[in-house]
Amino acid sequence: MSKMITIDRLSVRYGDFTALEDVSLEVEAGSAYGLVGESGSGKSTLLRAIVGLAPIASGHIEIQGERLSARRVRAQRRRLQMVFQDPYASLHPHHTVDRLLSEPLQIHRVGDQDQRVASVLADVGLGEAFRYRYPHQLSGGQRQRVAIARALILEPSILLLDEPTSALDASVQAEVLNLLERLRAERGLTYLMVSHDLAVVAHLCERLSVMRDGREVEKLDVQALRQGNAESDYTRRLLIASQGFVRETPAHTAATRP
Repeated sequence: MSKMITIDRLSVRYGDFTALEDVSLEVEAGSAYGLVGESGSGKSTLLRAIVGLAPIASGHIEIQGERLSARRVRAQRRRLQMVFQDPYASLHPHHTVDRLLSEPLQIHRVGDQDQRVASVLADVGLGEAFRYRYPHQLSGGQRQRVAIARALILEPSILLLDEPTSALDASVQAEVLNLLERLRAERGLTYLMVSHDLAVVAHLCERLSVMRDGREVEKLDVQALRQGNAESDYTRRLLIASQGFVRETPAHTAATRP
């Protein structure tokens, strides 16, 4: 299987503060890769570096073998889209769903806007009735579906997921995870996902990296995660702190629209 994302000895610094130090990982095309660790471990910084929102001090990032430039060109931005943690904050409160989804198409000069908006709304389980609503008229789960639709509208190959379900209650979280799983299968997407919830990682990802203080502690696959087979003391402590994470939730059931 080909490598979709290659990160080689990446470091991010803000002045004298090192947010990320010498991190390397590879994500295969069509797979889902998780980043776990405590707050401040560098997980979200890594995603921000990939999309050009964090200053890279050293190392490099490749997408399908192409090294990303310091300033992302339009084609690179289209291939990489991000879904943020808080659907309440990530959507402009005074824009309709139609405008939120149409703007990326206008910026990238993509045609068939009306058809593309209708199609992507259907893909995330929202019909035409939602098209001219404002974010405050939607539930939390519906807002996150709109955020996912906005990420998908440019037909990227990679979604960067920054705690995409942590702001949702448990039942809606399961629905959104099932949606993400279905979209990955249907569209052949590659996911790089940050989460503090080991149950979410065990549900969606095949492999993961454990982060601490801006460094990678260890890599392991989801089977080792489920069995508690960690090499480092830090990872074992994370597993103990998250006891019960190896559960059958979110269940693989058809999502009920929130």
